[in-house]
Amino acid sequence: MRELLGCVMLLAWVTRVVRGEDPYLTEPPDYIKQCKIADKNFINCSTQSIQQLFDKLNDGIPGLTSIKSFDPFYLNRIRISQGNSNAINLKVELANVKIIGFGHTKVLESIVFKKDYSWKTTFTLPVMKLIGDYSLLGRILLIPLNGRGQVFLDAENMTVTMHTKTRLYTKGDFTFYNVTNCRVDFKIDGLKSYFSNLFNGNKQLEDSTNKFFNDNWRMLADALYTVITQTIEDILLDVLKKIFHFIPANYFVSDIPTPEQLYGKAKPKPK
Repeated sequence: MRELLGCVMLLAWVTRVVRGEDPYLTEPPDYIKQCKIADKNFINCSTQSIQQLFDKLNDGIPGLTSIKSFDPFYLNRIRISQGNSNAINLKVELANVKIIGFGHTKVLESIVFKKDYSWKTTFTLPVMKLIGDYSLLGRILLIPLNGRGQVFLDAENMTVTMHTKTRLYTKGDFTFYNVTNCRVDFKIDGLKSYFSNLFNGNKQLEDSTNKFFNDNWRMLADALYTVITQTIEDILLDVLKKIFHFIPANYFVSDIPTPEQLYGKAKPKPK
């Protein structure tokens, strides 16, 4: 009987792997601090729990094979058109993007809202570096820009506020978060940048423009705000979806309701 039960469990695990799915945890891991949302010190407890989760991501979460690397993190492509003022009109495409810095995440506050179990998380990144290939067309202030090459961005002391939307669903005997949306705002204390081949080979104009960007980094940060926020959002949404399909929400919030209790009826499992 034991042998038969073991074969059934192994077959179920293999089936999930063949389908490209990560098996989910059925025992609480030691790298997460379990909290009760009904407790008055929940925010402090939740903040510690999410900090421990970020710390564990540096080493890799055992069994979670879909996250290959967290720091550095890689993105294939980002496309953004930005024309929100007379001063800025840009079309930007980034490819082969490498992001360095998430391994030093410091969580300042993690809030979970009882109404819908969405989150507000504030954290700092002492350094965030972006390296990749860029294609840029448009203008910033009076500077016309047209080039393709490599871009290097180095943001100092970044503070990020992350607003995350979720829907609860059931898998096995557990409640899980389905992360549906992630929106971020950020502040930084400095931004160093370099764009190679900015004017298709005009080295003198390229150097003077790069110097202008570094001397006036706040203006450049405002111009690239949408690019930077979308990059962070793409990273966090990808990572959070995978983590919270793998780790039950019960291990983060011990008194989390079932979907039936929160919504009044069963919700379909996310595809």
